[in-house]
Amino acid sequence: MGGRIQSVTTIFVIILVLLGTACDAQLSSTFYDTTCPNALSTIRTTIRTAVSKERRMAASLVRLHFHDCFVQGCDASILLDDSPPTIVSEKGALPNNNSVRGFEVIDQAKAAVEKVCPGVFSCADIVAVAARDASFAVGGPSWVVKLGRRDSTTASITLANADLPLASDDLNTLISRFSNKGFSAKEMVTLSGAHTIGQARCVTFRNRIYGNTSDIDAGFASTRQRGCPSLINNDNNKKLSPLDLVTPNSFDNNYFKNLIQKKGLLQSDQVLFSGGSTDSFVSEYSKNPTTFKSDFAAAMIKMGDISPLTGSAGIIRKICSAIN
Repeated sequence: MGGRIQSVTTIFVIILVLLGTACDAQLSSTFYDTTCPNALSTIRTTIRTAVSKERRMAASLVRLHFHDCFVQGCDASILLDDSPPTIVSEKGALPNNNSVRGFEVIDQAKAAVEKVCPGVFSCADIVAVAARDASFAVGGPSWVVKLGRRDSTTASITLANADLPLASDDLNTLISRFSNKGFSAKEMVTLSGAHTIGQARCVTFRNRIYGNTSDIDAGFASTRQRGCPSLINNDNNKKLSPLDLVTPNSFDNNYFKNLIQKKGLLQSDQVLFSGGSTDSFVSEYSKNPTTFKSDFAAAMIKMGDISPLTGSAGIIRKICSAIN
């Protein structure tokens, strides 16, 4: 009898230990309250300064978080530079090459945080916090960022090429890509609303504005052609145009209004309102900016939960671009 009681007690203790370990591995908004209480204000100052110098940086930092989380999870793998033969940087992937930016701002935030609490705050958490602060800096929503991510020691250009959306994606492809990460079609539309700020390169929308298709406003196409010549060369490909011509530097719901008017710049934008299953979501957000911002904040929190490294997994990188 005593042996049975001892066995039950042992099992109970093991369960408690496992539960404790699971709890320790969860992200929490208070994760650094004791170890680095000034980190969030330090990061916020860096992001505000960067966005005040260049409003476009807000969109870049939100996108950086997205492109990090969709590849291997929110682990700062996108920040790693090439380190042959072990690391082939995700920065060279088709959706990222000459496109994803803001790395220097993350480096500045990391350096500032290292001064107040060295070796404590992860690069992955800085990327997540920076996206929130960048959104708020241009009139977008804020949200409570859950913290406690650790940094990856690997990157995957293969997954970056496979998992990240492309400007040419059709609706079914977009729904599938987001579904693979646990998002509904509505959440996909919500997150796409980040295109209310930022700019796109000519190469990503040239085919759309010169295609003479029925899903683009003729006047809008003509206007965009002035900033994106039909002649294909490296200089023209790199020319930039605002995703939203009306309020390109303000986080609002004009993106959805544009889609209803057939003025989506990217093909992957316009397909969200093209007679398909997501039309109703676009219509809803075009009429209710408050609902859009609330849903966007919730979707960003959910995105930050994609496969984080926690507990003893991963490392805390001293320099975000390298394993050190």
